[in-house]
Amino acid sequence: MRRLFTALALVASLGFAVSGSAAQEDARLDELFERLKITGDPVEGRGLTSEIWSIWLWSDDESVDRLMRKGIVAMAERDFETALILFNAIVEEAPDFAEGWNKRATVHYLMGNYPASVSDVERTLALEPRHFGALSGLGLINMALGRDEVALKAFEAALEVNPHLPGPKANIEDIKRRLEGEAL
Repeated sequence: MRRLFTALALVASLGFAVSGSAAQEDARLDELFERLKITGDPVEGRGLTSEIWSIWLWSDDESVDRLMRKGIVAMAERDFETALILFNAIVEEAPDFAEGWNKRATVHYLMGNYPASVSDVERTLALEPRHFGALSGLGLINMALGRDEVALKAFEAALEVNPHLPGPKANIEDIKRRLEGEAL
């Protein structure tokens, strides 16, 4: 029950963060990405990252946004089958909406369906090449598949876009330690 409240709070807060966004085509993104690369302030970096996610998360279509909210709640409740149905509907209804593909990639990853996840990540990146979440996800998929070198490149690409991501930094360190251990 607590997860449901957390998910609903997340959806509600993100829903108020942005209005009228056109997702990856939003004019604010270029400036946010520029600021993200130059700031040395980790607090500002986290804030800029949140702003970018808030823009990416919502389309300019209320029907798609409703599906997104429901899909996020289903994912938070670990109801992956329902989340997959909802994200399938999003990519069918709005095939140019990058975050629909990214969310579906995440569900496929959580379900252990790595080939489908990679395919959806590739579509996400074709629509939004700066999608650091998709790049990080690609790293996680490749780690799960034991492809450390490929995972390392994906995490490095995520950090090139957004140098304020703690997950890819930690994963890069872990992979480098493993690769150094294998070299010995």
